[in-house]
Amino acid sequence: MTLPRQLALDLPPLTSFSREDFLVSPSNEGAYAFIERWPDWPARRALLIGPTGSGKSHLAAIWSEAAKAIIVPAGLLGDGAVPELVARGAIVLEDARAGIDETALFHLLNLVGEAGASLLITAHEAPDRWGLSLPDLISRLRAMTVLTIDTPDDDLFRMLLVKLFLDRQLVVDTSVVDFLVKRIERSFDAARQVVAVLDREGLSRGRRITRALAGELLKEVLAQPDENE
Repeated sequence: MTLPRQLALDLPPLTSFSREDFLVSPSNEGAYAFIERWPDWPARRALLIGPTGSGKSHLAAIWSEAAKAIIVPAGLLGDGAVPELVARGAIVLEDARAGIDETALFHLLNLVGEAGASLLITAHEAPDRWGLSLPDLISRLRAMTVLTIDTPDDDLFRMLLVKLFLDRQLVVDTSVVDFLVKRIERSFDAARQVVAVLDREGLSRGRRITRALAGELLKEVLAQPDENE
């Protein structure tokens, strides 16, 4: 007899970007400590680099609240908007990468310095890998304070999985978390993908999220073997 599968609605998780919900560990404590030092920043400009889902946006939100900063997607940065942004006094430029408007970014860095404003830029990679062509822009970016978020250690990865489950209002046994910590790719993006799949498939199959279900899904959906077999 085949049991009917429930309809799994693809609802977004409830993600908190509050200071209290940021998970501090050796892999990110340097970046977190620097963010907490504001406004005591050298030159009041910093570049925050880390992989997808590593907490860059969370740290940026923490700083934005403290500095009353406006958050601007880097892809929307244009030269005409730079003076207005600088007039706000504090800016977060999110997800800078290849293809960014180099002239606008160059003017932004110059005007921020002249006005004594504050700027935090988040990015997946260092500016040397953005394919930039303006030498003066490259020089200014290299002179910025660089904050990095590294690959998560065991404790942070465990805490991250728990938080991702809680963001989806899911409570799972510690054995499930320990199982995943040992078997999935050690990246923030992979953790988010796995938790999303467990949430969707658990609801669809009408099953509680257990160690057994996690093992099944690693093989069936995520194509990762169970090393105990």
